[in-house]
Amino acid sequence: MDKNTLVGILLMGAVIFGFMYLNTPSQEQLEAQRQEQLKQEADEQARRDAEAAEALRIQPVTEADLTTLRSALRLYGTHTTEGVRSFSSKAVDLKLINDSTIAGTVTTPSGTIDVNNVITGNYQDSELRHAPAASRALHNAITNLTRYKNFATHLNGEEQIVQLQNDVLSLNLSTKGGQISDVRLTDYFCYLGGDTTQVCLWNQNTNNYSFTLRSDSQKFETSDFFFTPVVESDSSVLMRLDLGAGSWWGIRYTMPEAGGYVVRMDVVQHGMAAADIIPMQVSTMEFNWHQIMMRNEEGRMFEERNSAIYYKESGNDVEELNAMSDAKKTVSEPIKWIAFKNQFFSSVLIADNYFNAGSKLTQTDLKDHNPSMLKDMTAIAQVNYSTTRDSVASFNFYLGPNLYPVLSDMDRISPDEELDLTRLIPLGWSLFRWINTLIVIPVFTFLGKYITSYGLIILLLTIFIKCLLFPFTYKSFKSQAKMRVLSPEIKEINEKYPGKDNAMIRQQKTMELYSRAGANPMSGCLPLLLQMPILIAMFSFFPSCIELRGQSFLWAHDLSAPDAILSWDANIPIISWAFGNHISLFCLLMTATNIVYSHINMQNQPGGNSMPGMKFMTYAMPLIFLFWFNNYASGLSYYYFLSLLITIIQTWVIRKWVVDDTKVRAEMLANAKKPRKKSGFMARLEEDQRQQQAMIRQQLQQKGKNK
Repeated sequence: MDKNTLVGILLMGAVIFGFMYLNTPSQEQLEAQRQEQLKQEADEQARRDAEAAEALRIQPVTEADLTTLRSALRLYGTHTTEGVRSFSSKAVDLKLINDSTIAGTVTTPSGTIDVNNVITGNYQDSELRHAPAASRALHNAITNLTRYKNFATHLNGEEQIVQLQNDVLSLNLSTKGGQISDVRLTDYFCYLGGDTTQVCLWNQNTNNYSFTLRSDSQKFETSDFFFTPVVESDSSVLMRLDLGAGSWWGIRYTMPEAGGYVVRMDVVQHGMAAADIIPMQVSTMEFNWHQIMMRNEEGRMFEERNSAIYYKESGNDVEELNAMSDAKKTVSEPIKWIAFKNQFFSSVLIADNYFNAGSKLTQTDLKDHNPSMLKDMTAIAQVNYSTTRDSVASFNFYLGPNLYPVLSDMDRISPDEELDLTRLIPLGWSLFRWINTLIVIPVFTFLGKYITSYGLIILLLTIFIKCLLFPFTYKSFKSQAKMRVLSPEIKEINEKYPGKDNAMIRQQKTMELYSRAGANPMSGCLPLLLQMPILIAMFSFFPSCIELRGQSFLWAHDLSAPDAILSWDANIPIISWAFGNHISLFCLLMTATNIVYSHINMQNQPGGNSMPGMKFMTYAMPLIFLFWFNNYASGLSYYYFLSLLITIIQTWVIRKWVVDDTKVRAEMLANAKKPRKKSGFMARLEEDQRQQQAMIRQQLQQKGKNK
């Protein structure tokens, strides 16, 4: 160890010890910290003592409580025998006899006590230890009866499951809350972590929805109640709350007999106005929907990027919350539908009428909290309500795949307004979307009817697109050949008129050469530009194409996911978000083919090899695409690989047999001999050049005079 190294180590040690010394708290600070800690411990102990004291406190039952209880049992209790009204829950079993005498029991975790012992406070010795819990249970029963009225009898019960199923959809309906507790798509399977079970859109642990009726003093929320299932047919179940005197409130679920992914949900009631259960002034009913979206795909990045809340305002376009971050939105216009949208599957609630203005949508990303979940989504909306209507509100639940033909057909259920559910599939901006919906998807769907191998379908689709683009491709090759033939003449002009002073003359002579030969330097670029929208449209189509999900081809097990041939655990710094932790073979093949195509294209460009910067960029772009596309769907890389390969073959065939440089030169010589009328553009260009040359000469003369 040399002297400088030793000095450096000593200085570093001095800095570290000096920093520690300066930041060491004083005795006063240590004492203040100790006192603060003691205070926090004392506050926490006081809180625990208060909770313990409350748990041990026996809350007396007053005469006012008894009057309220008798009135509530008389009004909302169930009529069992003559002169007896009863109310039962897990904690109490109460009876009102002859409108005055209260009887029954109160049950706690420690035992059962006669209700009159709780009312009078005369407990037996064995009952004293659970007397506080019994008094709380009785007061809660009084509160629930007063708050929920006729609904109170449905606060407790045993959960039952009723199943509805068709050829593509399986539902579990729960009597707890009267809601759909489990949704499974029988034709699709989960690909997360080797799990190959049927795709589950939601289950009772990840999804909850309820209807809420509010007044100034009351709140009736369907998730609090146990419904009674009434099986009306093989495809229809009514979840009903019987409220006495012939009145009831319910939610009917109907699965169309023809099958499909649509479930009808009707909120219905009977005799509510006569029973005076819901206050007449209640004019709206609130719908609360909360879902923790589960993962179904192996790759989180694209599933997360394509999962968000979508909605459609009345008469407007489909909108969405930002899928890349947490988001909140209060929608100021009425809404036709709300969707919790996943990459390949969606849960969409479509109102027959509309959700009222003011709906609140909230979305939270869960990547830092739960790796098996995607987003925490909440929608709170309102619909109109009236106690006088038997049919309160009606909805259609679409619970299925983001499949374009199926979503397009959903407009049939809404004759008044187009639903535009196909907007759940991200097919790019307007121009690219038109290309996908008018050309790509119809051809893809047609081929899918007759061919089972989607690798072969992509090949045929690529050939079809290449045939459509061939006129533009041929035009581009022809223009490149003309420019290549003219390359020696252009080089000669550049050597004859060198320097900045001759720039205008050089440009004029070059344009004259183009005009005589019938060549246009832009004619080769325009066909390429016309092809770009299709290339970009395909970039949007393949990652969103659910038909490719789970479809294998050659070594790729899933054409909607990367075809990894080599994987590792560590992430590559900086580029891991795009490149991932694997190598995709189709992406490698695409990159290699792209390099070959770039080399051929450089050879066809006049003077291409004499531009080092352009040459570097030409070969660098395929490598950039390697890092960019490595984490994309293998179907997309496979398509680009085929497209580039066919382009290389086209280049070779056209260059060898169609566009011969000798024939092109002969054609250009023939064009040069023909009298050519100048176009308005060329005339204006030459006039501008003449004026610029005159200006330059004038400036040079002026400089000479000044000298």
